[in-house]
Order: sequence, then C-alpha cells, then structure tokens
Amino acid sequence: MSSVARLRRATRETVSGLPREFWWLWTSTLVNRLGAFVATFMALYLTLDRGYSASYAGLVASLHGLGGVVSSLAGGVMADRLGRRPTLLVAQSSTALFVALLGFVRDPVSIAAVAFLVGMASNASRPAVQAMMADIVRPEDRVRAFSLNYWAINLGFAVSSMAAGFIAEFSYLAGFLIEAGMTAVCAVVVFLKLPESRPVGPAAREAKQEVGLGNVLRDRRFMSVVGLSFLVALVFQQGSVGLPVAMGRAGFTPADYGMAIAVNGILIVALQIPVTRLIERRDPKRLLVVSSLLAGYGFGLTVFAGSVGVFALTVCVWTLGEMINAPTQTGLVVRLSPVQGRGRYQGVYTLSWSVAALVAPLMAGTVIDHLGAGWLWGSCAAIGTAAGIGYGSLMRRLPAEEKEQETVEGAEEKKAAAQTAPVQAAADTEPEVSTA
Repeated sequence: MSSVARLRRATRETVSGLPREFWWLWTSTLVNRLGAFVATFMALYLTLDRGYSASYAGLVASLHGLGGVVSSLAGGVMADRLGRRPTLLVAQSSTALFVALLGFVRDPVSIAAVAFLVGMASNASRPAVQAMMADIVRPEDRVRAFSLNYWAINLGFAVSSMAAGFIAEFSYLAGFLIEAGMTAVCAVVVFLKLPESRPVGPAAREAKQEVGLGNVLRDRRFMSVVGLSFLVALVFQQGSVGLPVAMGRAGFTPADYGMAIAVNGILIVALQIPVTRLIERRDPKRLLVVSSLLAGYGFGLTVFAGSVGVFALTVCVWTLGEMINAPTQTGLVVRLSPVQGRGRYQGVYTLSWSVAALVAPLMAGTVIDHLGAGWLWGSCAAIGTAAGIGYGSLMRRLPAEEKEQETVEGAEEKKAAAQTAPVQAAADTEPEVSTA
C-alpha cells in the first residue's frame, strides 16, 4: 500500500464514526477561527493606525485577557444552568456585537472597556463547546474528537493570521466587521443545526445536588490537574511571549521569529490527524507525562539556539508536546467531571489557560530582564519536569468513563413516545366488531 493510500485510510478512519452534530460544532469552530483577525492585528491597530503607545496596547491586551478569565467561570456556570446551546448563542452573538463596536470606538477608555467585553464574550463559549462535544461524542471517541477540534482551531488561525495582514493594509475596520460577521455566522449555525445536548439521563437525575463552583474547587484531584494544566500552559505561552523577546535581544528580526514560529502552525495542520491515530487508544497518564517533558525540554533546548534553523527545531519539539497534550488533557477533564457539572469543570479548566496567558508575559519579561533568557528556558525545563512528575503521581487510578447520557432533546422524544404508546396499545388491542 502506498504512503498516499495509507494517509487516506488513516484520515478516513480518523473522521469516521462521529455524530453529525459534532461536525456542525466543528464547522462552527472552524468558521470562528477563520475570522479571528482582531487578536492578530490589535496591537498594530492601536499603535500604527490609532497612534497610541505600546504601553497602552499592552494594557488593552491585558484587559482582553482579563475578560477571558472572568468568563471562563461564568461560561461554565451558564453551560450547566442554561444549557450548552443558549450559552453558545449568547456568547457568539455578544462577541459579534462587541467586535463590530470595537472597530468604531475611538476614545481610549471606551476602547479598553470594549476590549474587555470582547475578551469576556469570546471566551464564554469555550466551556460550552467542550461540554457539548463531550455530551454528543462517545467516550471512546472523545480524544479523537477533541483532537479534530484542536486541528480546526489551528487551521483557522493559520489562515486568519495570513489574511489579517492583507486586510489590515486595506482597512482595519473591515477586519473588525469581517470577524463580527463570521462570528454571527457561527451563532446561526448553532441556532439552526445544534440541539441542546445537556445530559438528563439516569446519572444526571440521580445526583443528590447541583454541582456548584464550590464543589469543583473542593475536588482536590481535579484541582490538582488544573494546577498542572496551568504549569504546562505557562510553558506553552512562552512561544508567543518569551520567544520573540529573547530572539529580539539576541539580534534576530521579527521576520526571523515569524519563520521560526510558523513551524508550529504548519506542523499542527500537517500532523495533528496522524498524531491522533497514534495517541487515540493510549494511556492518558503516559501521554500527559510525555507531552509535559516535550514542552519543558523543547523550550529548554532554546538555550542552545544560535540560528533560525535551530530555533525552528526547538519549536518542532514543543509543538509535538502541544499536539499530544491538548486533546488528552481535555479528555481527562471530561473523565473527571460529573455529568451534571461538566460545564463548570470545563470552565475552571479553561481558567487555567486564561490565567497562564496573563502570568506568562510577566514571567518572561521579569526573568529575561533580570537574569537573562537562559534562565527562562531553564525554568521552562524545570516546570515541564515538575508537571510530568505531577501527572505521573496523580493518575495512577483513573475513574471509569461514564455510560452514554440522554440529551435534553432525546429525553423529550422518549417522553412523547411514552405518551403516545398507551393510545397506540389501546388501538392495537381494541376488539373487532362482528359483522355477522
């Protein structure tokens, strides 16, 4: 069998067997990421087009991230209380509105406030997306589903990043409006094609009480996983905050950094599906240990980089860790979450990445300024090692995956069928009238 035929077969087996609702959710994710222009050119828009300082642009970026921190928890609570579908509709509709508004406001205070709202609205959908994906996909297919969703995110971001530069040369306002329009399309897809998926089966009905945020925060095992996720996220964030600063200090140009970091997106788009085939049925403990070490030592090897080619090789190492970590970690969060609190658990997990996005720039700047870039890469290696050891000790005995749960729509269909069954049964057993 030729390599092309084997690749086709692997691709077909990777995408087969997943429910139709998953593919509509996947399409919504892809469209959303294809239109993600604002995050790419926000700093350029504020400094070059509006004439604000770099410090102000950094403040706006921080407020955008802070909005994401707030909505990580709020989105999870909404997904459990209101449902996945209403949460997605509210989040995506609000994002479309605020992104469009951001293109028109001019006052610096207004820009900062709307940027905070954009960050809050856009991040609120993440726990709902992850919870819905866990609801509609069979437990044995979840790693594959999360991996495909991660692939869609990176494919969309790669395309939007390239398109953002051309759009910005034409009109920054056009970029805002295009993103708003594509986010609105996502809301329409959710409204027309995705039913509510919140579980209402036996496990959900037998719950003694609703799972609140307090229950999540008191779940020591899960919160330990969240803490380890924060450590890994802190390392991965250095690809966008520590690496460009360190390369700049070493005399490399922005174009050099762009060439090195482009390897990350190219590898994910090209290899995520084959990597999914390799990890789909493997022990999540080993996968998370390996991915943590690849992340830590991938960045650690950067201390030896003296050319763009070597920087690109280090990016290859930690990108492999990223491809393994993302779907495996999300699947683990589902496995540790009670079905009636799946949204809140996903929200707290998302929070670990949002907080890491706020802490990583401070960490990178402080360490590079006071100790040098070598200490930053050594710290990444140490953090990755600590995370690997933590995963190995925490995951000796994983809970069994839960059985399939009924969705709200499925429960309503069964209820309607149960109500009509007695009528049909009576009709079937009605005695015939003799005509003799």
